[in-house]
Amino acid sequence: MEFSDRQKLIMEIVKANEPITGDNIAAKLNLTKPTLRNDLSLLTMTGVLDARPKVGYIYSGQTIEPLLFEKLYTKKVDDIMIPAVFIKQDTSLKDAITDLFMYDVGSLYVVNEDKRLVGVLSRKDLLRSVLASNEENIPVAVVMSRMPNIITITSDETILTAGHLLMQHQVDSLPVVENKTPDKIVGKITKTRIMNHFIEEGIKVNA
Repeated sequence: MEFSDRQKLIMEIVKANEPITGDNIAAKLNLTKPTLRNDLSLLTMTGVLDARPKVGYIYSGQTIEPLLFEKLYTKKVDDIMIPAVFIKQDTSLKDAITDLFMYDVGSLYVVNEDKRLVGVLSRKDLLRSVLASNEENIPVAVVMSRMPNIITITSDETILTAGHLLMQHQVDSLPVVENKTPDKIVGKITKTRIMNHFIEEGIKVNA
């Protein structure tokens, strides 16, 4: 694949200063770290850079073959998204926990009577709430994360963008919504689904 001029410059900076943190890379370019986030994510995911926690970025120099990169990262979310599990706002915590394990999912999407997204309930939310209150019968609306504080994605975005959002916001899944109706869910994308996609494509290449 062809890297941008800024991405090439980032590679040179890392080569000359490794290990180097994202903040220090940004400082050398007179930019902010959020500005470089997509560049650093792409360079890490393609194997050019290696991101080491509490250490910084290392130059590895390995790159994914262009055709494999296309299959892995430039596919649309629509190609690999999976169905979402919905619950109503008045569902009790006890019933939500049952649904969570029955469907073996990490998050439940809370919808109103019009089936529009109003909140998200994760395993962490449920565990925290039950341990804190010991009240299994309170409605999920009391403890869920609410719109508009929910990170969503549309089906026409790339898998690379989805992976970046999952990493940036430290969440396990993203609700996939319609472009013109940002509170209408059409599916979800998860870390596990993206990982499965990578493995499936890798198996095809090595078959």
